[in-house]
Amino acid sequence: MVYVFMADGCEEIEALAPVDMLRRGGVEVTTVGVTGKTVTGSHNISVNTDISLEEVNLGDMEAVVLPGGMPGTLNLEKNEKVQEIVEYAYDKKLLICAICAAPSILGHKGYLKDKKATCFPGFEDSFDGGEYTGEVVTACDNIITGKGCGAGIYFGLEILKNIKGEETMKKVFDSLQCPN
Repeated sequence: MVYVFMADGCEEIEALAPVDMLRRGGVEVTTVGVTGKTVTGSHNISVNTDISLEEVNLGDMEAVVLPGGMPGTLNLEKNEKVQEIVEYAYDKKLLICAICAAPSILGHKGYLKDKKATCFPGFEDSFDGGEYTGEVVTACDNIITGKGCGAGIYFGLEILKNIKGEETMKKVFDSLQCPN
């Protein structure tokens, strides 16, 4: 199960584009409401999530996705339960994915030390020994990071590739009619 954690103030595209890409590729994805079952994003779009934070089942988790946006990133980072889940994923070497401002959460935890990562410009100061690539999407070991909302589709596709393989990712990409 891939859990996408959404908090009030999250960037809607960064949350929902990966959900869409993964579901197109046949991956089981569940959206998690951190600040309530209905989350209002940074652009005042309300999203009804699949489950509440208390319903997350660590036993079936294969990946964590943290969308950025403000104050969504801050709402994710200050939530103790989200912190515990991210720590669990890190300890178990599960896939941890963060985009835009959200890689700063991983940086503050020391998870980007000696790793390559990207983020929305200005948040690379939080990388604590990590290397900022400036790329649209960067995958390093079990951590995938994305630059911003414009990277949402490509971020989702990279997650899909890591879970289902290159062939599945390519099929989904080709169906989107994106420019190369």
